[in-house]
Amino acid sequence: MLAIAWAAIMLAAGVSAAHASAAGISSSARAALNKLYAANPAAKTLGGKAKGILVFPSILKAGFMVGAQAGEGAMFKSGKTVGYYRSLAASYGFQAGVQKFGYALFFMNDSALKYLDKSGGWELGSGPSLVVVDQGMAKSMTTTTVTQDVYAFIFDQKGLMAGVGIQGSKITRIHPK
Repeated sequence: MLAIAWAAIMLAAGVSAAHASAAGISSSARAALNKLYAANPAAKTLGGKAKGILVFPSILKAGFMVGAQAGEGAMFKSGKTVGYYRSLAASYGFQAGVQKFGYALFFMNDSALKYLDKSGGWELGSGPSLVVVDQGMAKSMTTTTVTQDVYAFIFDQKGLMAGVGIQGSKITRIHPK
């Protein structure tokens, strides 16, 4: 069982080991954001007000009791790519399977962006307030109901694993070629 869990962790970590090029990460993240905007008007509304948008187009999560997830993404400010980041997480508990998904973080104020830059690695669940937007919330969201620091949208879920989450993920800046 330990060997299977270790293989799952290595599989998930292998996503980040691929070290995609900066242009490839940016292109994938921009395509994912455009797809999210087309599918979810609330995301587009937030995008118009956000100070920055960090998009992870493809996170791979795998596990058997012990799990791991990893992926790379790009930060957009005023429509331009301004940085690249890696998201890594590990978990333990009753879980089995493999899943792929993407997520976008909408930073609504300068202090949330500064926290990401100065922390040297932001662990989701600590620091600025984070709200994961579900379908119900997305339907009622307007620019006047936006009051938190960071909003997260999870999209393109595929695979066979119960549940998806981004809490506990650590986000660090990377410098791809």
